[in-house]
Amino acid sequence: MGWLFSIIAWICFGGIVGAIARFLVPGRQPMSMLMTILLGVAGSFVGGLIGRLIWAPADGGISPAGWILSIIGAVIVVLVYVRLNSPKRIP
Repeated sequence: MGWLFSIIAWICFGGIVGAIARFLVPGRQPMSMLMTILLGVAGSFVGGLIGRLIWAPADGGISPAGWILSIIGAVIVVLVYVRLNSPKRIP
C-alpha cells in the first residue's frame, strides 16, 4: 500500500511544481494537465540532480531547498519542452 501512496504523492507534487513552473515561464505553453504533471515530475528529478551535484545527498526529508530546486528543474524542463515544440521559423 505504501507504493500507491508514493505514486499519488508524486502526481500531486508534480502537478504543483509543474503548474508553478508554467506560471514562471513567460509565454503560452499549450499542454494538458497530464503533461504539466509529467514535466513537474521530470523537473523534480532534474532539480534533485542539480542538488546532488552541488551538495552531498540529502537524507530524503522534505525541505524548502528541495521544493526550490524542483521548481528550478521544472522551469528548465518547461523551457526545453517549449523550445522543442515551437514552430520552426524559416528565415
